[in-house]
Amino acid sequence: MVQLRSILNIADNSGAKRVACIQVQGGYQKRYGRLGDIVSVSVKAAQPHTLVKKGEVHHGVIVRTRKEYHRKNGVWIRFDDNAIVLIDPKTKEPKGTRIFGPIARELKAKGFAKIISLAPEVL
Repeated sequence: MVQLRSILNIADNSGAKRVACIQVQGGYQKRYGRLGDIVSVSVKAAQPHTLVKKGEVHHGVIVRTRKEYHRKNGVWIRFDDNAIVLIDPKTKEPKGTRIFGPIARELKAKGFAKIISLAPEVL
């Protein structure tokens, strides 16, 4: 579960290293974000000479959470960190060209097929 002020890792090569959640999109006063939810984030640390700069506000989709997720087949899935992929909010396309680490399968049902195709491992 990701909420206001949660610090997140970045799972792509967009240039950001760490971000903080400033809003969970998708409803009036929605408190928690889960796998596949879109969040607004503020960049806290970034690599030099990239498109993403410190202090900028971007949108991202949650691809990994430490809070376990229950699938319909009875399996519980949990990751080691909270991570997002920065996206363009209108097209849902990732800003980076590579994805790092495992990605949850639930993203495909939410319309993020491009992120699934770039991921090295889909759980």
